[in-house]
Amino acid sequence: MNESEFNQRVDDTLSTIEELLDEAETDLDYINNGGVLTVICENQSQIIFTRQTPVLQLWLAARSGGFHFDYDFDVQTWLRDSDKAPLNDVLHTVFTEQAGETFNFAL
Repeated sequence: MNESEFNQRVDDTLSTIEELLDEAETDLDYINNGGVLTVICENQSQIIFTRQTPVLQLWLAARSGGFHFDYDFDVQTWLRDSDKAPLNDVLHTVFTEQAGETFNFAL
C-alpha cells in the first residue's frame, strides 16, 4: 500500500467512527484535527486515534494501553499488530471499558 492509499484508508476509518458517534445517543464528543481523532468520554478520559504514515499504521491510545493496527487486504480490515485482533473488536472493548458505551463498529 502506498502512502496515498494508506491516508485514504485512515480517513475513511476515522470518518466512519465519527458517523457512528454522531448517530449514537451518547455524551461522547470528538475532535478531528489533522488526522488525529480524539474522542472525549463523559468522564473526561480520551480515546485517541492517530495515523502513523512512516510505518503505515493506525494507532489507538486508550486507558488500557496503546495499540497499533496494520491494514490487512485479505480480510479488508485493520488488525492489531500484536495478536491480529480486528479493530472492531478492540474498539468495542475500549469503548465499553472506558466510556461505558457499547458500539458495534463495522469498519
